[in-house]
Amino acid sequence: MRILFVGDVHGKPGRRILRDRLAKLRQAHDLALVIVNGENSAGGAGINSEVAQELFGAGADAITGGNHTWQLREAYELLDSDPRILRPLNYPPGAPGRGATVVTGRMGTPVGLINLQGRVFMRELDDPFRAARAECERLRERAPVIVIDMHAEATSEKIALGWYLDGHCSAVIGTHTHVQTADERVLPQGTAYITDVGMTGPRDGVIGMDREGILERFLTQLPVRFEVASGPAQLNAVVVDVDESTGRARSITRVREFEETNAD
Repeated sequence: MRILFVGDVHGKPGRRILRDRLAKLRQAHDLALVIVNGENSAGGAGINSEVAQELFGAGADAITGGNHTWQLREAYELLDSDPRILRPLNYPPGAPGRGATVVTGRMGTPVGLINLQGRVFMRELDDPFRAARAECERLRERAPVIVIDMHAEATSEKIALGWYLDGHCSAVIGTHTHVQTADERVLPQGTAYITDVGMTGPRDGVIGMDREGILERFLTQLPVRFEVASGPAQLNAVVVDVDESTGRARSITRVREFEETNAD
């Protein structure tokens, strides 16, 4: 089976290009499942019910999150009510929602999905390494294919997690930094890996935000309100081809699509 994982959808431009391109990508790659990171999908930070339904309407089968999942208060109820939307597994007990789920692909194959958040240069959460290993063991009883979204800042932490989970899951896919890396590979025990899948959003901003505000912040070190950049968008994703009987990945391929002009 082939699974498409779409990098952090950022604001309206990200939702626009996802809506415009996803159906063609599904057909071109014969996709069984589409997973989208949506933690920045509402206004560049957070997610709400209206935006979540827009992502599902575009063709997403499941939505993962990260540190910005909590930006909008209404996300709390959304996380509790919809099992297709995840927040990082390693938040302490009592946090709204869930960090793992099982979704069914278009071929009828159940797929385990885990969302994690790193701790290096980020908030100190529970251990994502041991939490992921334990959750993989639980999910394997229900789903031979398991995909992990590791939402983290440090490349070293993501790479270490990939090696730690090699053979325990089908894919470890990094998110959060919004810049697609070129280190995709299948590790020796059959786990597909990439440090960061990249961002789906404005092409000409600074990781999705208007570059003028970002430059002002760097040049003055004064507080600046950031706005989602306008202009043409990009879509960054990976296609993971998995043997659904064993859960071992066969390949991982980067996908990059660009709008030539602003479609709105």
